[in-house]
Parts: sequence; structure tokens; C-alpha cells
Amino acid sequence: MPDALMYQEEMYVVLMPGEAEFFATPDELLAQLTDLLAERQADLPRDLQKFSTVAEQAKHLRDTACELELRPGETMQWYVVRLEKS
Repeated sequence: MPDALMYQEEMYVVLMPGEAEFFATPDELLAQLTDLLAERQADLPRDLQKFSTVAEQAKHLRDTACELELRPGETMQWYVVRLEKS
């Protein structure tokens, strides 16, 4: 079965509290999530606790969610976007 269109990521738009939105490649988003999760190993969301490495946690989060609570009331969000040339 061919890959579903929704899994053919090109870019993500990333929203951080208090910052302008920006575009990131899948690898750039993965690196950012890896950095954030590395700092939070003592306070991981429950669904990420089953993974033994930060890299696995970040990949799972990128591929299955669209937000991460950074601190109470502040959430990072990301969404797949497809950029078209005119």
C-alpha cells in the first residue's frame, strides 16, 4: 500500500509561545524536539516514557502529535504544510 498523502511531510509550521511562527523541515523539527525533551527527562509525557532514547521520544512525538506543553499555559505546536511554487 502506498504511503498516505498525510505522511508525506515537506515542511512544518512551528508555533512557539511569544515568538513568530516559522517553517522547519522534518529534521529541523526533530532536532528541536530532541533538545526540548533532553531537558525534560524527569517530566516526560506518559506516552513518551516507554521509549529508551531521547531520539525515539522525539520521533514518536513529531510523528504522532502536534503539540508539547513547555510549561503550564505555554504550548509548542507544529503542523505539516505543503509549500507550492506559483
